[in-house]
Amino acid sequence: MHLQESGEMYLETILILSKKGGGVRSVDVSEHMGVSKPSVSRAIGLLKNGGYVTMDKSGHLNLTEEGLRVAEHIYEKHTVLTHFLVSLGVNEETAAEDACKMEHIISETSFHAIKKQAGLE
Repeated sequence: MHLQESGEMYLETILILSKKGGGVRSVDVSEHMGVSKPSVSRAIGLLKNGGYVTMDKSGHLNLTEEGLRVAEHIYEKHTVLTHFLVSLGVNEETAAEDACKMEHIISETSFHAIKKQAGLE
């Protein structure tokens, strides 16, 4: 299943929230992303069907092995691109916003070149 940008954003959000500790619920994702609960519910359903996320009996979301792989890769792109933009003189807030947009469309070739140029490879 090919993930669209929104699916990648949901996976990345689950990863970020899980790093903060405690279980991640749909309501946490909704609040973090600023989207409605029905939107989260629909997206989580699609991610579950795609094999990226599971939900336990208490409603906690967990990334599958594949979901974790995708989420970590998107998060890596976000952090590397943010770092690179900041190193060019872009302020942190703008760099993070731009990295969030870029992380979904940049080719692997360009990403690796930026990562190498930033000294992160």
